[in-house]
Amino acid sequence: MRRVYVVGTSGSGKSTLARQLAEAINVPHVELDGIFHQPGWQQLPEAEFQEAVERATRQDGWVIDGNYSGVRPIIWARADTVVWFDLPRGTVMRQLVWRTIRRVMTREELWNGNREPWANFFSWDPEKSVISWAWHKHATYRARYAGAADDPANGHLRFVRLKDRRAGRSLLATVRSETLLRSEESR
Repeated sequence: MRRVYVVGTSGSGKSTLARQLAEAINVPHVELDGIFHQPGWQQLPEAEFQEAVERATRQDGWVIDGNYSGVRPIIWARADTVVWFDLPRGTVMRQLVWRTIRRVMTREELWNGNREPWANFFSWDPEKSVISWAWHKHATYRARYAGAADDPANGHLRFVRLKDRRAGRSLLATVRSETLLRSEESR
């Protein structure tokens, strides 16, 4: 496990898990939102986004998180593992609402100077509200990744489906133990 793609609905915990996995296997963490969302929430043009992801995936090892279909083929062609954080919709929504409240209240900077807007609570438009986006995309992502895991074209990938946070902690503990063991063996 050296080139890992972490996917799942917004608010599932994929970025947190991806950061921890990257640290455990000592490779860079790449958050696709940080590349895509430019200052003022401007979207990076697709060709530039693909080029940036192309550069990031040329490295020997990495952990990337995000759900951008425009760059998925680039990542999946080079990944060895897809970690799918597939939490129940209720769990995701609870986590996402609290995360959004925290980010709005603390004015936490996300990417490139962007901050979570209060509008996330008052809009049902998925293009304007991460909460609405997660609600509407949960079933889409579940079908997408279940289908991808069963697709023989993805036979080169190891799919790890995590259905709860405990499974995420268990995966992380396993990866840390394996990394430590390899480190001790190489001495």
